[in-house]
Amino acid sequence: MRIILTFFITLFLAPPAFTAELTSALDQNMNGVMSKVIDWRHHFHQFPELSNREYKTQKSIADALTEMGLEPNLDYGITGVTAFIRGQNSGPLIALRADIDGLPVTEQLNLPFSSKEKTTYQGNEIGVMHACGHDAHIAILLGVASFLSQNTDKLNGDIMLIFQPAEEGAPAGEDGGAELMLKQGLFELEKPDAIFGLHVSNLSHGTIMLKPGPAMASAEAFRINIEGKQTHGSRPWEGADPIVAAFNIGTTLQTIVSRRLNLLDSQAVVSVGIMKAGTRNNIIPQHAMLEGTIRTFQDSYADQIRDEIKLIAENVAAAHHATATVDFKIYGGYPVTFNDLDLSKKYGPVLKKAADGNYYEALVPRTGAEDFSFFAQQVPGLFFFLGVNPPEAESMPTNHSPYFYIDDAALDNGVKAFVSLVEEFSVDFNKTN
Repeated sequence: MRIILTFFITLFLAPPAFTAELTSALDQNMNGVMSKVIDWRHHFHQFPELSNREYKTQKSIADALTEMGLEPNLDYGITGVTAFIRGQNSGPLIALRADIDGLPVTEQLNLPFSSKEKTTYQGNEIGVMHACGHDAHIAILLGVASFLSQNTDKLNGDIMLIFQPAEEGAPAGEDGGAELMLKQGLFELEKPDAIFGLHVSNLSHGTIMLKPGPAMASAEAFRINIEGKQTHGSRPWEGADPIVAAFNIGTTLQTIVSRRLNLLDSQAVVSVGIMKAGTRNNIIPQHAMLEGTIRTFQDSYADQIRDEIKLIAENVAAAHHATATVDFKIYGGYPVTFNDLDLSKKYGPVLKKAADGNYYEALVPRTGAEDFSFFAQQVPGLFFFLGVNPPEAESMPTNHSPYFYIDDAALDNGVKAFVSLVEEFSVDFNKTN
């Protein structure tokens, strides 16, 4: 009798055994889901928009969600879209995020759906391109949303969909991106138990890569304004040349990492990306400007780098009888993107399975930056990379290149990864709560 009683107690009180209902249903419907994903990807690739200007993109996303029977919310971020998928079973609230903005890059790919969009950026006419792959991120998340919204009977808990604008940085003088969405209260009414995000990359076809802990660098832009004295180019001794000062400042900045930081335990980058000065070949101008980026994986090193940049700029300029002023975080800044260690340990195997074994954990972080980091500061986050090279390609141009190419057939592993994470996290959450 005691044995029988124990059996029934175990039967009714033990947590239900895990059954992969969602992933099984996805396997059966993958062709239909991917057909939609590819159509969406081509549409968004053809019509990219810059940060905080993604108005047509926002409308297209909202229309797609409405067609799924969801209720898009346009209240967060200047051009953001959010929505909830409510599961029919109890469980956690899981956030899934995709960024939606393009870049000021003139596309060089000759595709049927290549971008022909143009814009004026910092005074120059230039093309607009999804050169970072955000078109794929939108399409993957819409594919996941389409599938989950049709399978709420198998969904434990709820999904918060986040289509986030301005990941590449808001225009000067504007707020934007993940930081703005959080400031506007995105996580205040309903705070997710975890958030997942992905980024396509020029890795081998369908490969998923995860870096536990610090995965991507902090990032901020700096600007150095140099004031000299204008004079005729034939008589430089009568002026103070800000161009020569700028040359020397830019070169000396490279000694910060190589000579001032402890290379045994620091990882950092200081790069100058913009130099502007002058209007004519025979006029030494009064003004020159340098703009660059700082990347680190520890706040303490960022503090030291800022001090060194200021010291170098002011003193090198003074050596050329000019003056320099330095401004930091001129477009804001991104913290380190940190993958929660518990999530990495638990769900690395889930990602490996979703990628059919084409998975690895990186040993070192990337010096690129992501404002997914703001979300991951608020709730446990997991951010992984998806390889989108063609199967036969050993190497391809990287993100932000006008030749950046995405093989549509690699995107299915992104859809499978999100659905698998949702299913496994929900089961684990219900077991412990």
